Amino acid sequence: MSALTRRAFTASAPLALALARPSHGQVRTRPLVIAHRGASGERPEHTLAAYQRAIDQGCDFIEPDLVMTRDGVLVARHENEISETTDVADRSDFADRRTERNIDGVKATGWFTEDFTLAELKTLRARERLPALRPTSAAFDGRDPIPTFQEVVDLAKAQSRQTGRTIGIYPEMKHPTYFEARGLPMSARLAAELRDNDLDRRDAPVFVQCFEPRPLRAFRGISAAPTVMLAGVGSISDALLAELAEFADGLGPELKMVLNLDQPGLPPTGLIARAQGSGFKVHPWTVRLENSFLPAGLRRGEAPAAHGDAETLFRALFTAGVDGVFTDFPETAVQVREAMFAG
Repeated sequence: MSALTRRAFTASAPLALALARPSHGQVRTRPLVIAHRGASGERPEHTLAAYQRAIDQGCDFIEPDLVMTRDGVLVARHENEISETTDVADRSDFADRRTERNIDGVKATGWFTEDFTLAELKTLRARERLPALRPTSAAFDGRDPIPTFQEVVDLAKAQSRQTGRTIGIYPEMKHPTYFEARGLPMSARLAAELRDNDLDRRDAPVFVQCFEPRPLRAFRGISAAPTVMLAGVGSISDALLAELAEFADGLGPELKMVLNLDQPGLPPTGLIARAQGSGFKVHPWTVRLENSFLPAGLRRGEAPAAHGDAETLFRALFTAGVDGVFTDFPETAVQVREAMFAG
């Protein structure tokens, strides 16, 4: 997560697809594979190409982070500051849009989606955010525009028909309080688009997640779609779980909150069982293959961009009983899941 998106909590919703929980150490669930920003380890994140590749690799959900344009359209970007993920800095016609903003207490300088109309954003092209770590993905820079949320939904619907399996949508509301203060009510817009797409249902193939409790609670009041609270730091008490249960169906904790990543065997911390015991689905984030993102014991060699032993991390998560997992590399997650849950 970037500095702008790190907060104590985020919401993620459990789908009606979630299966039975494990007990007595037995792996009984077939966890969901959630393509984090698409297959973002192989294609520039939040592009239709990244989502399509994830679908081709067998993911269950594609995850668009949502921000807003000046004219109130939901678009898929990791942040509303877009200099790292588009070619906007190379566009002389947009040079005067560079500015400084305070986003939820964090100062950021660059170009912001809320200063562009959708038509203007559509002239930009996506690029890899981590080119030094992901040169293969960076080779696709400049090919794809920024997609709208509706375009992501349309892709999921079309691919569900074509593949014969349900491709779910897992949108994250990014900085909804900030956007609301600027006259761009994100929660209301997202709820409206879900209704327009017949996704405003408890059993819809959708999870709505957010790092901010208040907007998630408000969203729950205007939509029937499942919701999930993301957690990035700190501990989660049983009392807090009880409070979150008032407006969240699931919990999306950081990996280190569910596994002891510095211990041999990566034993669970106990949060998964406690959260599931309180009725939550648990979808931790985010498994990546590069050494720089893996625990020291799972790295292979010294190169930060080299791929380490993420398979062991997936197995530990699945054995611990997670209901789903976010990953930039859905193909590897699907392969491990199929090996563990064959038959």
